Amino acid sequence: MNYLIHPAQGTEVPILISVPHCGIEFPEEIRNDYKADLIAAPDDTDWFVHQLYDFAPVMGMTMIAAKYSRWVIDLNRDPKSKPLYTDGRIITTLCPTTTFLGEPLYQDERTEINQTEIDRRLEKYYQPYHRQIEENLIRLKKKFGKVLLWDCHSIRQVVPTIQKEKFPDLILGDADGTSASPGLIETTLGVLDHSGYSVSHNHPFKGGIITRHFGKPSENVHALQLEMTKVNYMDDTETRYDPVRANKIKLVLQKVFNKLIEQLA
Repeated sequence: MNYLIHPAQGTEVPILISVPHCGIEFPEEIRNDYKADLIAAPDDTDWFVHQLYDFAPVMGMTMIAAKYSRWVIDLNRDPKSKPLYTDGRIITTLCPTTTFLGEPLYQDERTEINQTEIDRRLEKYYQPYHRQIEENLIRLKKKFGKVLLWDCHSIRQVVPTIQKEKFPDLILGDADGTSASPGLIETTLGVLDHSGYSVSHNHPFKGGIITRHFGKPSENVHALQLEMTKVNYMDDTETRYDPVRANKIKLVLQKVFNKLIEQLA
C-alpha cells in the first residue's frame, strides 16, 4: 500500500521520515473517473522527494512514502476536512476535485466527493498510512525513549492561489512551536539559517495534520515539517530531477540530521 524502508540492522536512529505527497498512482476502481491527461503527470505531486531523501535509511532512519496520488486522498489534511489555514488561501480538500490552480480533476467535472466515497478512501488509503506512522513512532519511542517525525514536502516556487510572491527555499513548520521541543527546533533552524538558502519559519506553512497530530513533545514524540521549493532539487521547469541541485541540498539535510541524531542521543 505504502512504501516502508527500514535502515540496515544495527544502524537505526530515533527519526522517522514521512513523504505523504510523492505518490503518483491511482487505484484501478477510480482511475477512469479522472481526466487522463492530468493523471498522466499529476502536477500537485511532491515529485521525487522520496528520491531526494534516499540517504535517510543509510543514516539509520526509517522511511514511509505514499504510493497513491494526493488527488485520491490527501494524507496531510484533517480527516474531517477541517481547514488547516483560515487566511483566505485556496486549500484543496481531503479528496480534491480540482488542482491547486482550480482545474477540475474529474471527467464529469464534479465539485465534491460524496461522504460514502470519502469514508471508503479514508479506510482504504488514509488510515493505513497514519497507522504506519503511529506504529513506527511507538516502536522507535519504545526503543530509544524519544522519537522525531520529519514530514517531507515540496512545492512549486510560485502558487498564486496560496500567495502571490515566490516561496522561500525552505520553510520549517512546527505548528507555532507546539509540535517539537524548542531545542530540536533551534538546532534545525541553526543549520538551515546558515545553509545559503532562504529560510522561513511557520510561514506560510506551519505543518499539516501529520505534524500537528503526531507531534507531542511532552510525551517525547516530536514532529517537524520541511517544505522546500522544487527548484532546489529539480530543473527550472520544475518537471525533472536535477542531480547537481539535489546533491547540494542533500548535504544541508544530512547536516541537519547529523545534528538532530546527536541531540536525540
